[in-house]
Amino acid sequence: MIKYLAHNRVNKRFQELLKRNECGLICYIVGGYPDLDTTEEIAYTLINGGADMIEIGIPYSDPIADGPIIQEASYHSLSNGVTPDLCLRISKNIRKKFPDIPIIAMTYSNIVLRSGLHEFMLKARNCGIDGFILPDMAMEEADSYTMEAAKLGLVTIFLASPDTSSSRLEYIVSKCSGFLYMVSVYGVTGVRESFEDSTSYAIKNIKRVVGSRLPVAVGFGISNTSHAKFMVHAGADAVIVGSAIIKKIKDIENKKKMLQELGFFASTMKKACL
Repeated sequence: MIKYLAHNRVNKRFQELLKRNECGLICYIVGGYPDLDTTEEIAYTLINGGADMIEIGIPYSDPIADGPIIQEASYHSLSNGVTPDLCLRISKNIRKKFPDIPIIAMTYSNIVLRSGLHEFMLKARNCGIDGFILPDMAMEEADSYTMEAAKLGLVTIFLASPDTSSSRLEYIVSKCSGFLYMVSVYGVTGVRESFEDSTSYAIKNIKRVVGSRLPVAVGFGISNTSHAKFMVHAGADAVIVGSAIIKKIKDIENKKKMLQELGFFASTMKKACL
């Protein structure tokens, strides 16, 4: 299925980053938070600030992998009537403005399956989505999902934890495309104060097992430049920032100031990745 993915924007962006010897910055936003129009403005601001990829969270009623900050944002969007189709519309508008930026949809299996696997992924692709992260998708049951996605030229991204065994990592890599998402800490997403040496060891171990087959992006808890530098030094190919972005959106009431702060945040985080 590799031939179907050769021109995927996620793969192309990682190839560009490798040539420049850069670590990528992936910024997560919740579709429809704080509202639909502002979500798009936030995405534009993060991209202009230096984000290499945008991850759009499609809100779901039972977001098991998300911490309280992202859960609250998701519930806010759902309460305001945000649907998967509206989130795809956000992607479509981002794609019009930024033709080359990789856009990843992060959601849960039921969202994709209840609309029909092929139908939903085709619609997503036509709206500019380049791949999916479905944290509750069991890899043992993922063959139809990964094959359909590959035929449509979409990457499928799976998660690994710090204690994932080498044999299990091999299995994950066999189902994964685009990049491997390494969870930096146990539990759910959220802002952290610091990381332990064990996280650095885990990144190096996963990189050793994965080798050159896939980039490794590290997420969960990364919220400042020191965190980003820590991950870069450990060998991460990209860092994923989510809760820290959502927290700024929540805490800064003035929209203009919030967008300015997010632009500055993205810029400083990207510089930390160089």
